[in-house]
Parts: sequence; structure tokens; C-alpha cells
Amino acid sequence: MSVDQEREQAHAYLDRLPPAQLSAVRNLLETMISPARQGLANIPFEDEEIGEDEEQSVAASKEWLKHNKGIPNEEVLADFGLTTEDFERMGQTPLPPEGNGSGK
Repeated sequence: MSVDQEREQAHAYLDRLPPAQLSAVRNLLETMISPARQGLANIPFEDEEIGEDEEQSVAASKEWLKHNKGIPNEEVLADFGLTTEDFERMGQTPLPPEGNGSGK
């Protein structure tokens, strides 16, 4: 199939989707072509060795979790005066206007 045929077929499928699924596919496509996602794909694999200090920190955190309940992300965000919506908005590139997660 040529690229034009592929595109035509994709459009035909989109035209048949109900609104909720169309929205989900749009979000997926948006994520796939976002500059941030493309940038992440080009970041070289981290091959730096883990130092002794880092290993000790990881071991200490694992030990702490054996005796304590984990802290929910919402609670950590609240300590910084943020909401889950704020956090999600900060992860988008470019940032949408505040109070409007759609970027419109």
C-alpha cells in the first residue's frame, strides 16, 4: 500500500469512529507527534555507572518502604501547591494556557 493509500484508509477508519473513540485516537496521535516525545526518542541511553552514593540512597528508600506506606502523588503535589491537572499540564509541550488542558 502506498503512503497515500495508507492515509486514505486511516481517514476512512477515523470517519467510522464514535466521538469518544475519535477523541482517544486524536490524543494518541497528538502524543505520537509531540516535539517532547520526538525529543525523548532521540535521547541516548543512560550508560553512566551508578555510584555508591546512589546505590545507598536506593537501598535506604527500599528499606523505608518496607516499614512505611508510600506517599500518593496527589499529596506530594499538594505540598507544592499543585494539583494533578497542573502536573499533567506541565508535562505537555508546548504548555497550554492555564485552566485549559486542551491548548485551545
